[in-house]
Amino acid sequence: MDVLSGGLNQGNLMVTSALLFALVIVSRQAKMLDTPGIIAATALGFVVGAMGHWTWLLILLGFLLASHKATKWRFEEKRVRGMSESEDGHRSYGNVIANGGLPGIVAIFAFICEDWNNGLWMFSAAVAVASSDTFASEIGCLDDNVRMITTMKPCEPGMNGGFSPSGQKAAFAGSSMIAVLAFFAWMATNADVDTLQIGLQKTALVVIIGWLGCQMDSLLGAVFENRGYLTKGSVNGISITCGMLLMWAILSSGIFV
Repeated sequence: MDVLSGGLNQGNLMVTSALLFALVIVSRQAKMLDTPGIIAATALGFVVGAMGHWTWLLILLGFLLASHKATKWRFEEKRVRGMSESEDGHRSYGNVIANGGLPGIVAIFAFICEDWNNGLWMFSAAVAVASSDTFASEIGCLDDNVRMITTMKPCEPGMNGGFSPSGQKAAFAGSSMIAVLAFFAWMATNADVDTLQIGLQKTALVVIIGWLGCQMDSLLGAVFENRGYLTKGSVNGISITCGMLLMWAILSSGIFV
């Protein structure tokens, strides 16, 4: 049974199904997602795993678990200060779609083109932006040393466009976590396509793109979301899209040939 090839083959579908079953159980036990969120995450996870690869689904699940832990970090303090999105820290389908919709589209694109090697790095760049932004928001919102990204003047914690030292460190950590998972996914499935040096270079690129995507999210939040032109979900979607497109442009440039 082949479990290393991407797409709709028996091995990939079986591992993907097992991971999705675990997702449902863990999500309910840990209250990471409400019922609509679990349904959306399961559907998205099937697209990612079945059309991409189950290692891609592991990357997405790693992001889900880590973001839940970041959300729960000093949660009562966040709730008191009005910085939590829900009363118990769970997330719903809107958050799943905003952060995972584009990675799902990348998986479909990889399946159609039968290019799971480049697809992995594009997928990982998209998730890295989402992870970097989530970590920055959940950790940085409790840092009172906040400045507006457009003016560099002090602003209120949690304000769209604000950034803090702890938030920047958290953004880098969130992006790096996804990059490490991407590297192991590459080692398991596509290590024979590129040399180790190129694999490490692409991994570093995921870190950089993820962190830059977080900065773009802050800039869009300051310029457009604060003026009511964009919503939080659309800001996330645009930032993630730009991160994926940047990775696609670099891969297409032939720099890694």
